[in-house]
Amino acid sequence: GIPEENIFISGIGRVLELGPDSAQFNQSVPAGAVFVDGFGVGDVGNIVIRDRKHLSQDGLIVVVVTLDSGGLKIAAGPDIISRGFVYVRESETLMNDTKEIAKQSIENCFSNGICDWASVKNAVKSDVSAFLQKETKRKPMVLPVIMEI
Repeated sequence: GIPEENIFISGIGRVLELGPDSAQFNQSVPAGAVFVDGFGVGDVGNIVIRDRKHLSQDGLIVVVVTLDSGGLKIAAGPDIISRGFVYVRESETLMNDTKEIAKQSIENCFSNGICDWASVKNAVKSDVSAFLQKETKRKPMVLPVIMEI
């Protein structure tokens, strides 16, 4: 028989060679986690899996705003779209407060001379995320969409 202490020595990629009267670990082969998403094997990475898990647990908030490029002011919005986070009709106060936070965030950027869209999006994402986490103890993925006219 095989000594019991040798049966449970294993690891990802280790080769177990079995003979008629023996079993032993020999070499190792390249191995690791492979993610399968239903259409392909190994074509999704850790970041995609992390984002999917995040979306499934806390949902998504989309902040849509249209800016007037000439005067650096808000032309329309911000509008809030919620998917998998809260039911909007039952959370009107939270959605209105979120709109106001997004609006203040954009106006603060403009008053501080920040007008590149990447910085404005990051500010909106950061401010809205912090507000929603404080209010709901949940952290939905925040996706700012800024359009320019």
